[in-house]
Amino acid sequence: MQKEIDQAISVLQQGGLILYPTDTVWGIGCDATNESAVKKIYDLKQREDSKALICLVANDAMLERTIEEVPDLAYDIMDLSTKPTTIVYDNPKGIAKNLIAEDNTLAVRVASDKFCRYLINKFKKPIVSTSSNISGRPTPKSFGEIDKVILKGVDYVVNLQPEEKNAVPSAIIKLSSDGTVKVIRE
Repeated sequence: MQKEIDQAISVLQQGGLILYPTDTVWGIGCDATNESAVKKIYDLKQREDSKALICLVANDAMLERTIEEVPDLAYDIMDLSTKPTTIVYDNPKGIAKNLIAEDNTLAVRVASDKFCRYLINKFKKPIVSTSSNISGRPTPKSFGEIDKVILKGVDYVVNLQPEEKNAVPSAIIKLSSDGTVKVIRE
């Protein structure tokens, strides 16, 4: 696993794209602070950059460095969630501008997958995590379902085949600074 982490970090540091197993589905990732790398993902997915992408962090400390003010309720939601849960926060900071939604929000998930946590911890920055499909097409439920265009379009494919444990996208909850909670995807 260490060799895979080192190779993925090398690609991320150079502004490249990786295809990697997450705590949900296989994801396309890049340095979440690198605007040109984020643009490569939008181009590869053939997706408008007005449709926000998810960002993964390794732990609560990295979350707090990425979001201006993390509401206390966010920690309760993460602790009580029975499946991976992405939370949309107000006022992100230190992130590529084209990753931030028009309403100044950012979707962030604290990774629960061991490989992802190690990778992000060693990289020391958040990484993008978006499903490995062309926009508008179904999300692949296994590595074998990933479109060849995606496989050829990334700079590195992490050579780890996780057990197909979850293979469903995360829940998404929008948590506004004013205390409003909205479920976007269950």
